[in-house]
Amino acid sequence: MLRAEQSFTRRAGQRPRFARRATLRRSLRLLGSFRFEQSDPAVFYGGVAADTADLVGDFYRDLTGESLRGTIVLDVGGGPGYFADEFGRAGARYLPVEPDPSEMHAAGLRVAGAVRGSGMALPFRDDAVEICISSNVAEHVPQPWVMAEEMLRVTKPGGLMVFSYTVWLGPFGGHETGPWHYLGGEYAARRYRRKQGREPKNRFGRSLFAVRASEGIRWARETPDDIEILAVFPRYHPRWAWWLVRVPGLRELLVSNLVVVATKRARSAFGETAPEDAA
Repeated sequence: MLRAEQSFTRRAGQRPRFARRATLRRSLRLLGSFRFEQSDPAVFYGGVAADTADLVGDFYRDLTGESLRGTIVLDVGGGPGYFADEFGRAGARYLPVEPDPSEMHAAGLRVAGAVRGSGMALPFRDDAVEICISSNVAEHVPQPWVMAEEMLRVTKPGGLMVFSYTVWLGPFGGHETGPWHYLGGEYAARRYRRKQGREPKNRFGRSLFAVRASEGIRWARETPDDIEILAVFPRYHPRWAWWLVRVPGLRELLVSNLVVVATKRARSAFGETAPEDAA
């Protein structure tokens, strides 16, 4: 059993609040929107953004007893403004960090205060924000776990970090080059170029990398003692299928997106980490 499952039971005495939203209907709605990513991005990104705001809001309330109102939400790889709209409705100040300026202005949307920077070297001081999130970005950076460490660094003690990424061997791992990524990322990219007459947007080895579910689970298990893992689960699955993350091999094929939720434990006035049960 992961530390995540044990720690959340001790903290809240029940399953995560978000589990109530994780229904089969929600799963089908989100998965059905994926086919509109290129043709109608408002349908795809709008739906994912609304779901992300719900996910973050639920876990933040479980953690602190408070809503998102008045918090700063730092989104690593935030891209266009659909997420800004959803977090704005929740009363949060949304702050995206994006290395690619073309992504910042996708679909003609702009976000005031957007920062250009790398997720692997975030241009923020330690303990800067209450919430730091990343949705479907880790598979696009060459060192995703450096990015995860950076996200923890800038999150305040007692704050929330949500790290969600597409699993390589899942059905969506190859993005637009799938399902041919099962025969190799380079093969899938070459095939796409041959069929479409252009390079894929997500080019394997340059802007798309093979990140496995086992890597996220191992990272969660190996976090230092001042980090508490609150949950590890498959994002687009109903609650009754969350057990898949515990099955090696099967999780690589069926967990299309893995979520790791963590908090940095608050420090005492003497600079020591507060005991886990102190919360």
